[in-house]
Amino acid sequence: MAEAHQAVAFQFTITPEGIDLRLSYQALSQIYLSGLRSWKKRISRMRNRVIKGVYPASPSSWLFVVIAILATMYMRSDPSMGLIAKIQEHLPGQTMLSVLVFSTLLWLSLILTLRFCLKLLLSYHRWMFEQHGHISTTTKVWVYLESVRPLLSGPGFQRMTVLAAQFENSLGNRLQRYLKLKALWATNYVSDWWEEYIYLRGRGPIMVNSNYYGMDFLYVTPTPIQAARAGNTITALLLYRRKVNSEQLTPSRVPGTVIPLCAAQCERMFNTTRTPGEETDVLQHWQDSEFVTVYHRGRYFRLWVYKAGRLLSPREIEYQIQRILDDPSPPGPGEDRLGALTAGDRVPWCAVRKQYFSSGVNKRSLDCIERAAFFVTLDDEEQGMMGEDPVGNLDRYAKSLLHGKCYDRWFDKSFSVVVYKNGKNGLNAEHSWADAPTVAHLWEFTLATDAFQLGYTEDGHCKGEVERSLPPPQRLTWDIPVEQVSISLSVAQALADDVDCHVFPFRDFGKGRIKKLKISPDAFIQLALQLAYYRDRKTFCLTYEASMTRLFREGRTETVRSCSNEGCAFVKAVESGEHCRRLFRLAAEKHQNLYRLAMTGSGIDRHLFCLYVVSKYLGVESPFLTEVLSEPWRLSTSQTPVQQLELFDMKNHPDFISLGGGFGPVADDGYGVSYIIVGEDMINYHVSCKHSFSETDSHRFGAQISRALLDLLSVLTPAKTENSQAQDKKQQ
Repeated sequence: MAEAHQAVAFQFTITPEGIDLRLSYQALSQIYLSGLRSWKKRISRMRNRVIKGVYPASPSSWLFVVIAILATMYMRSDPSMGLIAKIQEHLPGQTMLSVLVFSTLLWLSLILTLRFCLKLLLSYHRWMFEQHGHISTTTKVWVYLESVRPLLSGPGFQRMTVLAAQFENSLGNRLQRYLKLKALWATNYVSDWWEEYIYLRGRGPIMVNSNYYGMDFLYVTPTPIQAARAGNTITALLLYRRKVNSEQLTPSRVPGTVIPLCAAQCERMFNTTRTPGEETDVLQHWQDSEFVTVYHRGRYFRLWVYKAGRLLSPREIEYQIQRILDDPSPPGPGEDRLGALTAGDRVPWCAVRKQYFSSGVNKRSLDCIERAAFFVTLDDEEQGMMGEDPVGNLDRYAKSLLHGKCYDRWFDKSFSVVVYKNGKNGLNAEHSWADAPTVAHLWEFTLATDAFQLGYTEDGHCKGEVERSLPPPQRLTWDIPVEQVSISLSVAQALADDVDCHVFPFRDFGKGRIKKLKISPDAFIQLALQLAYYRDRKTFCLTYEASMTRLFREGRTETVRSCSNEGCAFVKAVESGEHCRRLFRLAAEKHQNLYRLAMTGSGIDRHLFCLYVVSKYLGVESPFLTEVLSEPWRLSTSQTPVQQLELFDMKNHPDFISLGGGFGPVADDGYGVSYIIVGEDMINYHVSCKHSFSETDSHRFGAQISRALLDLLSVLTPAKTENSQAQDKKQQ
C-alpha cells in the first residue's frame, strides 16, 4: 500500500553488521512543518483568548491606565484615594509594584463595568416594538390558543381551552420552576435539548427529512471546467475556515442595524460529523483537518489541501482534482454505494458501523471521511437552468442536491459540496449542528470569493502555479458488507423517489415594490402563502415559519405561527371579493408582531417544547403538551436571508444572483417552502411535497403562490382613475 509507506517517517532492516536505520528526511520534514502549523494555530488561539478575555478593552489599554495613574501621581495627586497606600502596607518598599497592582485592578473593574453595560444594551429588545414586554407562561398558553383558533371547530377549540386551563392550574407551574432553574444554570435553556431531541434522537433517515441544500448562481457558471470550479470552491471554503479559526469573521447583524448575532454555530462548521447511535446520534468535532474527502464514480479519495503548512493554491487543488477525474480505477465491491448507509435509518447504520467499521481498513477509511474538513462529490451529471427544459432542469437540480443518487453524498458530514460536470455546484448540509442562515453565510462567502476574488484564467482554469511534485490523492480502501448497504439504499431510494420539488424565480416584482407600499416583505410573502394554501387545499393549516433567536447566546430558532386570525380573515375577504385593504394591513401588522416576539425570546413553541421535555424527565403526562407537540406543520416555511450584500456587486454584475436553497416537506401531506429575496425585483422559491399524497403538487402550489403574490399587489395598489390615466398619457 503506497499510502502506508508515505506515512512512515523511517524504516529499518536488521543486517549482520547491526541495524540499518534509513531515515526519510522528507517525511520528517513534513511532520515538523505540520507540527509547526499546529503550534502557530495554538498560539493564535491563545492570543485570541487573551483578546476576548479583556473585551471590550484591549491589552494595550492596560498600559494606558498604568501610565495615566503614574502621571497623576507625578502631579502629586492620589487617584486611588488611599488604596495604593493600603496595598503598599502589604508590599513594603514596592511603590511601583503597588501602582501596577492598583492599575490592574482598576483596569479589570472598568472591563467588568463595560461588559455589564454592553450586556444590558444588547439585552434591550424594545427597539423592535414599544408596546410589548416580558410575556408570562400563562400568556404564552393563551397565545397558543389564539394561534389554533382559526384551525379548530367550536367543540375542538373548547376542548383545547379546557386542557390549557387544567395545565396552567396544575402541572404548568411545577414544570416552569424546573425550567427556571435550568435557565439560571445553563447558557441557553433551549438549544441543547432542541439539538438532541429534535435532531440527534431522530431514528429515521436524515436525508430529505432533516438535511437541506444550497444552490449556485441562477444565470451564470463562472467556469465550465469541473476541476477548476472544485479548486476555487474548496479554496474559498478553507479561507472561510481560516477566518473562523482565527476569529476574524465579521459577525452577522440584524439587517439594517449594528446589533450582532451569536456566532456559536460556526464553531462546528468544519471537521464535524454526525455519528449514529442506537438511541441518539453524536456530533463529533475535531480541532483541525488538513484534508478533504472526495467522491467520484464510486471511489473515495483523501485529498491533502496543505503541504508544509501551506494551503495549496486553487490551481494546485484543481490539478489534484483532475488527477481524481482521470483515475481509471474501478470502485471496490460495494464501495460505490457505501454512502447509502448515511441516507437510510439510523439504527441499522449504527449496527453496521459497530460490526464492520470498528477496526481494520474500514475504520481507517471511515476516519478519513469523518475527520475531513468537509466532503466533496464530483458528480458526473450536468445540472442547472439550461437546455430546452430550463424549468424541469431546475427542479432536477434541486432534487440532485437534496438527495442525489442516495449514495453519492455523505449525509452525516456537517456539509457536503457537490461540483457537477458542467461546473455548477451546490451543497447539502446536515441540520443538527447549525441552522440555514449560518450555512448561507458560508455559502455566500464561497460564491463571492470564487467569482470575484479568486477568479479564473481566460480559458477557465484556476489562477496560480502548480508544484508538480505533489503526491497524488490517496484511494481509500474498504471491505464492505454489501447486503446491509443495499437495505439502507432501498429505504433511501423510496424516500427520494417520493419527493416532489419545484424551484422557480418570481420576477414580476420584489421587495422594492413591496416596501413602497410600506409593508414588510416577509409579512407580504407569508400572507401570499396563506392565500395560496387556502386556494390549493380549501382550508387553513398550522404554519411554521422559522425565526432566528441569535440575539441570545447560543440561540437557534423559534416558530412564528403565521396562520393567524387576522390572516385568515383577510384570505376569506379576498376570496369573497370584499374590500380588504384594511384587513391586509391588520394581518401584516399581526405577523410582524409575532415575528418580533419570536426573535426577542417571547415565542411560545420552544418554551412549550422545553416544558414537555421536563415533564418527560419527571415521568408525568400532560395531555395539553402532548397535543401541542403532536400537531402537524402542513405548511413549513423559511426565508433564506442575504447577509453579505457587500460581497456582491448587483449593479455591475446583475446576473450573479443566488438561487438560495430548500428542504424537504415536514409533513407527508404538506408543503415545504423556502424563499430568498434577491435584490429589489426578484423572489426565488423552493417548494417541496410528496408524490405519495395525491392532494399536494409542487408545481400547482408554485403557480398558486405566483397568483397570490399578484393578487395581493392588486389589493394594495389603488386602481387608477380616469383623470390619472389621462395624466399618464399626457406625460408619455
